[in-house]
Amino acid sequence: MVMPQMGEGIIECTVLNWLKNIGDSIDADDSVLEVATDKVDTEVPSPHSGKLVELLVKEGDVITIGSAVARIEIFGEAEKPSDNGTPDAHSTIANELETVVPSYGLPTLSQETTAGITSEDETNSGFFSPLVLSIAKEEGISMNELRQIEGSGAERRVTKKDIIQYVKTRTTTPSPVTQNQIKSTEKPGPTAPRVASGNVEIIEMDRMRKMISQRMLESKQTSAHVTSFIETDMTNIVLWRNNVKNDFKKQNNDSITFTPILIEAVIKAIKEYPLINVSVEGDKLLVKKNINIGMAVALPNGNLIVPVIHQADQYSLIGLAKRVNDLAKRSRENKLKAEDLVGGTYTISNIGTFGNIMGTPIILQPQVAIMAFGAIQKKPAVIETPQGDLLGIRHKMFISHSYDHRVVDGSLGGMFLKRVSDHLESFDLNRAIL
Repeated sequence: MVMPQMGEGIIECTVLNWLKNIGDSIDADDSVLEVATDKVDTEVPSPHSGKLVELLVKEGDVITIGSAVARIEIFGEAEKPSDNGTPDAHSTIANELETVVPSYGLPTLSQETTAGITSEDETNSGFFSPLVLSIAKEEGISMNELRQIEGSGAERRVTKKDIIQYVKTRTTTPSPVTQNQIKSTEKPGPTAPRVASGNVEIIEMDRMRKMISQRMLESKQTSAHVTSFIETDMTNIVLWRNNVKNDFKKQNNDSITFTPILIEAVIKAIKEYPLINVSVEGDKLLVKKNINIGMAVALPNGNLIVPVIHQADQYSLIGLAKRVNDLAKRSRENKLKAEDLVGGTYTISNIGTFGNIMGTPIILQPQVAIMAFGAIQKKPAVIETPQGDLLGIRHKMFISHSYDHRVVDGSLGGMFLKRVSDHLESFDLNRAIL
């Protein structure tokens, strides 16, 4: 059994727990283990019916997509041992990593951690799995020192078991030169705070927060962020929602929030300005035919996740409302599937739910724009009428639009923002629930 593809752009995952034990009989599509990616926690089903005879990875292991995770004896077939007996589980993982990782272009040791190493060292470098490299970095083991470890894997390669055993028996500490070499090659990022006094509390980042941190930094380093703002009159929408929300609940057994109405306006504007619905690949723009709207959802633990409404332009307002509520509910209950989190082409964030009036959202790569909707507030405003201008109370909202200035100029970013605002302000107060 190998780790199946978990979604677009996902190349590795972490084993959370095994749902089956060695010796258990399993049917095809039975959930065998639970894994975590940088997008979602999900269960992995068995591709075959049979008996689980061996676990090749342990809880907490980071594994690549396509690598072997277990051995299943298929009903009706005798187990076929290898010529050399049962393979070592860690050797199997190392072999799988060796074949899979290079195809994804992940860094080997000679690419990422060889600053300060001589050319003679580089010519003698071998392959080390990402898991071994990670342990080496955490333990301060230099490249030269790593090469001295006797490996028990295929072709004497170093396995996780080998390096852990080496760390246990290691008596020397890295020299100052080695420490500097390691420090110079580490990528910058958040580190755990050190206690300076008894008044400091240390909170370790969880896995999702680390991923969010990494993604946000990558986005700022990739895109030239520019943010434009506009104030929109939401009076018609507020009055319409107040009038229909009870009937909507009775008819559809679901609530109507502002979010599906906001998404509907964004969809209309994307159809008029399709060059906002693109991604960048080198010096080319990939214009997406499907309109897949990501919606940022705040989780109870404070983290953020962005499920996607695929082909959002195919939904009615009722359909959008149901889809928004379903994704938000499953996000907070940690029940999203991997496919719920991939393929987004444009993202919105309703920061008004936190009482914020405006913000400067960060683009979700590889998209080129994101829109944030602020809190709706009652404000005095000038109302133009055929009989003259009047002063009245209106429901106003700021919209923030961040876009990648590499490919979206101020004219396109500004016109798109204005068009979203126009669609919201022209909302029909007498619109039927459809």
